[in-house]
Amino acid sequence: MSNSTATLLISCPDQRGLVAKIANFIYSNGGNIIHADQHTDFAAGLFLSRIEWQLKGFNLPRELIGPAFNAISHPLGAKWELHFSDTVPRIAIWVSRQDHCLYDLIWRQRAQEMSAEISLIISNHANLKPIADQFSIDFHHIPINKDNKPEQEAKQLELLQKYKIDLVVLAKYMQIVTPDFISKFPQIINIHHSFLPAFVGANPYHRAFERGVKVIGATAHYATAELDAGPIIEQDVVRVSHRDEVEDLIRKGKDLERVVLARAVRLHLQNRVLVYGNRTVVFE
Repeated sequence: MSNSTATLLISCPDQRGLVAKIANFIYSNGGNIIHADQHTDFAAGLFLSRIEWQLKGFNLPRELIGPAFNAISHPLGAKWELHFSDTVPRIAIWVSRQDHCLYDLIWRQRAQEMSAEISLIISNHANLKPIADQFSIDFHHIPINKDNKPEQEAKQLELLQKYKIDLVVLAKYMQIVTPDFISKFPQIINIHHSFLPAFVGANPYHRAFERGVKVIGATAHYATAELDAGPIIEQDVVRVSHRDEVEDLIRKGKDLERVVLARAVRLHLQNRVLVYGNRTVVFE
């Protein structure tokens, strides 16, 4: 507990003295800043910042930090979030039939690469239930089709509330999440190949192979009402050649999906991602 920290993510119209005002709020209450980063988007006229300080010796109790800072931020027209390092988020992983991202996230969480609890796995197929059983994670099979989607999404929301989920990770969940669901639970990270928009739909690697692509990639982003168009958190690419068969492209693509999704989830859990508009600033 003595090493616990508070992290403030803030965005507001750019103006003079912002860094001094935020730092002075922490200093005047006895805080010791250990990380500070900032960015100014001149096109948008926005100041964006992440600042982290030690709670040990800080004069304000946790429940009063937000109200006290709000008195400063309100005149600035600021949007802000406050997070504490010893709060352990609860994750729900959604899957279909592919298991590579699911295994990777579980392994990284068990290896303590991620400070979170994987509380729930939801799937529209029953194929991956043995993995949930292997790691003693609650599994719920919720089949979805175009006719039952509203009632099945209602069941999913009930489960998220029951398990007090903070973040949903779509780990190759091959269903479209509706705008209505996202409006009720917006904290969703998705992973997909980076062939969009050239190769949409099924079997993108086969069609990319037929076109002789030279680079493949993966993208992790927040889910929004517009399909696969949410704010991007992380991306990566790898080169391929004429010697690679379809199976090689799929293997390399899965490797990228694992790594990119893990990076995105970890950055989110560490409160390093600040969303504004349809963009992100990632404070690494």
